[in-house]
Amino acid sequence: MRTSVTLLGFILRIAVAVATMLKAVILIGGPQKGTRFRPLSFEVPKPLFPVAGVPMIQHHIEACAQVPGMQEILLIGFYQPDEPLTRFLEAAQQEFNLPIRYLQEFVPLGTGGGLYHFRDQILAGGPEAFFVLNADVCSDFPLSAMLDAYRHQPHPFLLLGTTANRTQSLNYGCIVENPQTHEVLHYVEKPSTFVSDVINCGIYLFSPEALKPLRDVFQRNQQDGQLCLPLGEDSSGLWPGAGTIRLEQDVFSALAGQGQIYVHLTDGIWSQIKSAGSALYASRLYLGQYQLTHPERLAKHAPGGPRIRAKVAPSAVEHTCVLHTIVGWGSTVGRWARVEGTPNDPNPNDPRAHMDSESLFKDGKLLPAITILGCRVRIPAEVLILNSIVLPHKELSRSFTNQIIL
Repeated sequence: MRTSVTLLGFILRIAVAVATMLKAVILIGGPQKGTRFRPLSFEVPKPLFPVAGVPMIQHHIEACAQVPGMQEILLIGFYQPDEPLTRFLEAAQQEFNLPIRYLQEFVPLGTGGGLYHFRDQILAGGPEAFFVLNADVCSDFPLSAMLDAYRHQPHPFLLLGTTANRTQSLNYGCIVENPQTHEVLHYVEKPSTFVSDVINCGIYLFSPEALKPLRDVFQRNQQDGQLCLPLGEDSSGLWPGAGTIRLEQDVFSALAGQGQIYVHLTDGIWSQIKSAGSALYASRLYLGQYQLTHPERLAKHAPGGPRIRAKVAPSAVEHTCVLHTIVGWGSTVGRWARVEGTPNDPNPNDPRAHMDSESLFKDGKLLPAITILGCRVRIPAEVLILNSIVLPHKELSRSFTNQIIL
């Protein structure tokens, strides 16, 4: 009898999965991106950079795996499938009991080109819809709420949006919505003047029909490329640039106001992760959620329990100050040394504030930011390293301020 009941339950789960089959795509970019993560990205690809104790994209995968009906997670990018990425994918598949595959682009294809290029893989099995998540965002990922909104009012494109203050909205894709229907009436990527305080979070839910506008962009790119070929040059093949599609400019801006794009607003945590400094801020956001979402990842404040959140070698010396700094693997800091950076956190008094878009330089000068020590850097005793970036395998002999030490 137990065998029959178990088999019946298994069959029912299969039936539900087929009826509500979903997929997720995580856009991880490539090594030409993530330059603001250097020198840390020399050692580990940006998508695997640890944020709140786990690789950055593990937060995305965990959120996708919790959505009922999720059948497969695809990573699309231009990274070589090296050992760290392969090892991570194998471990993630075992942990979440889901197929998780990496699809490598032949050239960087933009935020939409990979979706169109691998459309057959995405649509295999006939999913009801598929999530698309940018890897470089931190969020509590309200995917179930997005799915409910999509099923209540199905449309090809559903964008997750949040609010920003007027000044910072200029650094993001800005959305003008119909407040009653939540249709996106107007979309501008990083406008030069204020458009809206609703910004694009880089988290989407697409129906299979969403790939048709991507096909139209591809075909238009192909036609434009052939027109630009020099006279007499063979135009029978595919123009290499035809596959590059920008979701934001080529699709969202073009289709806004045509009843195809809608926005779901969230007041949950959200931040971009464009640099090492924003990764620190994202870690704090995630850690603030862990008491509810992952208490097992936090140290327990019990009698006799651990109270230190970092591992310190028994031979470590004291009297050293490290503030607002990322210390790379295998690095050492000498006695009485001070290693310090300048945080660039959002204004805590503005609930709509986000991390500012961080640039390394202004007017030819390195801007104050967190200090980053690459792997196996040696800082001597009694020196000051302030607002600086030190590349890997460097042994310093003096103090530095506002410099990149090559």
